[in-house]
Amino acid sequence: MTPHFTNVHNQFKLNGFHLDRDDLCRVAYSFIKEGEDFEKPVGEFLLDWFDEKPYMEMQTSGSTGLPKSIQVDKQAMVHSALATGDFFDLKPGDRALQCLPVKYVAGKMMLIRSIVLGLDLDYVAPTSHPMERLEDKYDFAAMVPLQAQCSIPKLGQIKKLIVGGARINAVLEQQLMQLPTQVFETYGMTETITHIAAKRVGEKAFTVLPHVTISYDERNCLVIHAPHIIAEETVVTNDLVELVNENQFVFLGRIDNIINSGAVKILPEQVEQKLDGKFNRRFFISSEEDPELGEKVVLIVEGEPFEISPETFKRLDKYERPKAIHFIPHFTETENGKIIRKASLLK
Repeated sequence: MTPHFTNVHNQFKLNGFHLDRDDLCRVAYSFIKEGEDFEKPVGEFLLDWFDEKPYMEMQTSGSTGLPKSIQVDKQAMVHSALATGDFFDLKPGDRALQCLPVKYVAGKMMLIRSIVLGLDLDYVAPTSHPMERLEDKYDFAAMVPLQAQCSIPKLGQIKKLIVGGARINAVLEQQLMQLPTQVFETYGMTETITHIAAKRVGEKAFTVLPHVTISYDERNCLVIHAPHIIAEETVVTNDLVELVNENQFVFLGRIDNIINSGAVKILPEQVEQKLDGKFNRRFFISSEEDPELGEKVVLIVEGEPFEISPETFKRLDKYERPKAIHFIPHFTETENGKIIRKASLLK
């Protein structure tokens, strides 16, 4: 029988203590009144989770548009937690690490998974170095790429790690593949209640979670069908994909980002992958108007200007090579470190 969102699994622990619903509400009040800055949002979330409303208000990250508030069904979040548990073979009593901010859906869902699945959850401050002072071993954890990068020396303490919120670049992927940890890159968004698919680092195709099916529309953009998780049952994305089968897809890039240069369509994400490891700075590919080409490819680099050798671009096709390079002191980003391209270009 599917648990109700008001239920707390009898094996659930928070920082070593068995807590039921009443206990969690008391802890929530304590966090709000006396807790550290990172604990106050946890307290607010727990009170929201256990109130009488069947839904929660959530904020989208704003990486592909203006941040907005949406209503998410609590029971759908329970179904999402169960699907994650099935996909990653999580069992009651498994030790989990929560190091994501609960402002966004990924952090909220780590708490919900633990409550629903009966995980033994340790909650730490959501910093860029979440494992700096940890010596314990964990069965499951979730991080953004920056946290994973900063935690590489200690990631062997985690059996299964999911990484989401932004793309894992090729350099980080190679480092993660050398670890004994099973590391998965996830795909999802607030509207799908965090991830609906995952792939092991080194693999090309994402595999969807249980009870999720996929297709694509006339634009070749991913369409997600998840009646137990999505209120409208279907989400039509702007993500260009290649379908491998009914359960797997390869992400190609966002249709919003396509550059039409001399009638050649270029996906910035694919150009960026070819340039991974070429800079010790963050960067992304964008475009500018051009009288001859319509649009020309430009490279945007974070930080102070420096000279870039033409050899850097030898792997790129003719139309992929940047016709201009611009330096921006600091990129605009979401809290999970995902670059907001349009906002960065306005600086």
